[in-house]
Amino acid sequence: MSEEKARTNPFFLPYNTLHDVAPFDRIRLEDYEEAFMEGIRRDNEQIEKTINNPAKPTFDNTIINKDDDTEGYYDLLDRVSTVFFNLLSAETNDEMDALAQKMSPILTQHANDVRLNERLFERVKYVHRHHRKLTPEEKTLLDNCYDGFVRSGALLDKEGKDTLRRLTEEAGVLGLQFSQNLLKENKAFTLHLTDEKQLDGLPQTAIDAAAEEARQREVEGWVFTLDQPSYSPFMTYSTQRDLRRQMYMAKNTECIHDNDSNNLEICKRLVNLRREIAQLLGYKTYADYVLKKRMAGNVKNVYRLLNDLVDAYKPTAVEERDQLKALARKMEGKDFVLEPWDMPFYSHKLQLRKYNLDAEMLRPYFQLDKVIDGVFGLANRLYGITFKENKDIPVYHPDVKAYEVFDRDGSYLAVFYADFHPRKGKQGGAWMTQYQGQSIRVKGKVKSEEFSTAAEKENVRPHVSVVMNLTKPTPEKPALLTLGEVETFLHEFGHSLHGMFANTRFESLSGTNVLWDFVELPSQFMENFAIEKDFLRTFAFHYQTGEPLPDELIRRIVRSRNFMVACACLRQVSFGLLDMAYYTQRNEFTADIIPFEKKAWRKAILGRQRNDTCMTVQFSHIMAGGYAAGYYSYKWAEVLDADAFAVFKRHGIFDQKTAQSFRDNILSRGGTENPMTLYKRFRGGEPTIDALLKRNGIKRKKEVS
Repeated sequence: MSEEKARTNPFFLPYNTLHDVAPFDRIRLEDYEEAFMEGIRRDNEQIEKTINNPAKPTFDNTIINKDDDTEGYYDLLDRVSTVFFNLLSAETNDEMDALAQKMSPILTQHANDVRLNERLFERVKYVHRHHRKLTPEEKTLLDNCYDGFVRSGALLDKEGKDTLRRLTEEAGVLGLQFSQNLLKENKAFTLHLTDEKQLDGLPQTAIDAAAEEARQREVEGWVFTLDQPSYSPFMTYSTQRDLRRQMYMAKNTECIHDNDSNNLEICKRLVNLRREIAQLLGYKTYADYVLKKRMAGNVKNVYRLLNDLVDAYKPTAVEERDQLKALARKMEGKDFVLEPWDMPFYSHKLQLRKYNLDAEMLRPYFQLDKVIDGVFGLANRLYGITFKENKDIPVYHPDVKAYEVFDRDGSYLAVFYADFHPRKGKQGGAWMTQYQGQSIRVKGKVKSEEFSTAAEKENVRPHVSVVMNLTKPTPEKPALLTLGEVETFLHEFGHSLHGMFANTRFESLSGTNVLWDFVELPSQFMENFAIEKDFLRTFAFHYQTGEPLPDELIRRIVRSRNFMVACACLRQVSFGLLDMAYYTQRNEFTADIIPFEKKAWRKAILGRQRNDTCMTVQFSHIMAGGYAAGYYSYKWAEVLDADAFAVFKRHGIFDQKTAQSFRDNILSRGGTENPMTLYKRFRGGEPTIDALLKRNGIKRKKEVS
């Protein structure tokens, strides 16, 4: 028999890899569909066994019903889904996009089949009402399981369930199409320059990167793209206002053109589908449905937060904007009108005048390899963990680095993948994900109530990944980052720590599986270290001379920390207001997207708005990324992160006792308890907005709740 004929789909076998990591080097495109379909078949088989079990429903035989004592109905489907959809964001191609379109309705139908299975729900409902004494974690799992069925339509009649199937399947397809359209639009645009004069003002790093992009595309000159490492420096430094306008308009008109990638109607339909789903399930709006399972609790609390932030920050934001206008007019003439494509350029000029600081001054001190050492060193100093690159661990692209992570006592903790740079087939932005979640399994058959005393347990450790779009190296220089990119790295690394420190029994409650408006606390908390001198001193050395980042530059960084902070806050609040405007709709949404958008966030917008640009159609977070009716979470978590970091500042930013408390009470506990309970256990009380206002240098104009 030939080797080809003997080959077995790698998803069907034990991986037999170090730490059971995904064998990216053995997976082929054709493996996915076969594994998806077999995973669905095995799921259905396991469900049939469960619902046909003649024994009385119990926590053990219904909620956790597998020999390895992990919740769920089989892990083949989870295994293939995890790999496929992670790569769909990080390393896709036309064939994978087509397969995703094909599988999306099939997978949504299967999910509906599980959640709308009446006999299965009857067993779950029985256990929810009649169960033995449970541990807090078991009780959380049971409540989540029951609520999951109810929130997925289990209490609906047959007509309602059929309607829900139709709505959720359509929403799944449209969410995927939204993302694919955005990726195509983003990659379709390039600014190709051949006249060296058009590079005026650009730093050498940006010029070198554009030359390298042109070389890879086999064209002369320089190529700039809409990927952030190319777009942001161009908008900040280019003196060519017409070219800045061209780049800005390309970026901000993605997916509103009259072509196959237009997302306007898709957004409108997604808003209506989610409203219909929520109302079918008994909620007035989709926001009411979502916030029932959030720390915020209800729409009123979200708007209170957003409005409080507008009230607190808007006076300062107006002052910041006036300073920017004054500088621009001083430089260009009293009739000069500041446009959106001018904002980064003149902000940079103002920052130079006020603090003698810009991103390019710092870039030589932020060599990526050294930043990696610094971030890993920070984790070691706080928590005692170490990272060791292992090139024998398979990766899905040569850019990706794989590390083994070891705990303070030398025991294996996790696998950490890092995917740093933009490329074709990779979504923009930055995110953390995982290829294997953490859980604790008992070896052998043990009753669930005997779990705590079981002799042999296996703590299945997580495989986490951070995916970013940081500045790439060139033939002349290593990858040199901006301070903002260092903050992005710290942010995503914070998420990864949340995943790597997970230490819970059930995978669905581990790591980042927490209420959505709590998930950003560990990530935003880590950003605080970016301007701390004692941290910068560990890695910020000039890539050519080896000289440390000068004290004077550090002083300027600290002094400029709150530069344009109020405008930045209002920008985030505006996104939150837009999100809530869509998902508090009670009636059919028929408005035109662009004018609706401009009205929705007007309270947080300074100055005149343009009617030929649109954010909604590229707002992946709320249309395709899980943040629908939840974008406020970033500001909600910012209140928490400022409050939490204040504890570290009081005891010392590297204080291991404080770090251990943060790890034990928040990072390792996942979603096993209410997040406010976890936070108060660390903090000793509930957070207030005071630490955030103090950090941002905002004087309270009135009492802010």
